[in-house]
Order: sequence, then C-alpha cells, then structure tokens
Amino acid sequence: HVQPVESGGGSVQAGGSLRLSCATSGYTLCSNLMSWYRQVPGKEREGVAGLYAGGGSTRYYADSVKGRFTIYHDNAKNTLYLQMNSLKPEDTAMYYCAADLLRGSWFVPSNLGYWGQGTQVTVSS
Repeated sequence: HVQPVESGGGSVQAGGSLRLSCATSGYTLCSNLMSWYRQVPGKEREGVAGLYAGGGSTRYYADSVKGRFTIYHDNAKNTLYLQMNSLKPEDTAMYYCAADLLRGSWFVPSNLGYWGQGTQVTVSS
C-alpha cells in the first residue's frame, strides 16, 4: 500500500522560506514521478512541481513558482522535498504530495495515482 505523508507546513511571513517533506512508504522514485500540488478553498487543485526519475532527474515547475521553489528527492530516505523560498501571500494553500503518474501530464492532478492528506502553508503579508 502506497501512502504519501506530508509534513513541514506552517505559517511564515512574506519573503520567508519553508521546506515541505513527503515520506512515501511502499513506493520508490525509480522510474516514475512524484509531485507537489496545492489547493485553496473554492479553487481547483493545481500542479506546483514534479520530479521524474526516469532517464535522469527531470524537474518541472509551474510558472508561478519558477526560481523560488525547488523539488528534490532523497533516495536514502525515500522522501520528496519542496524547498519554498521568497514566499508570497498567494502561495497560501493546502499542499499535497502525489506519486505515480498513470497517464499524460504531471500537471493534471487526476493523472496521479497516490495522494497524501496535505499540509497547510500560510504566508502573511
């Protein structure tokens, strides 16, 4: 059974940093993808960053976070991270980790097979 578990969320002022972690039991990033998404109430869940291990570590980012967020994976700990710098109030959301790209683009949440419960990030101005 694959179960991603997120941690590291919290409250921070604009310009600050947070690092989210996603520990995944039962799944290894050997030839597939893990990714981060976020959602605010009343809006659809959106892709933030993806890491594809097949053929080398390829990273994808939403335009809104490029240059500020970094996705990486610690193979020894089997943990996915999202380093978030220069945070903005509009980054406030529930952040979710997902694993196993079933089809199509990582950017589409419904294409991912396993989901965590989420961790809240709040950025104040």
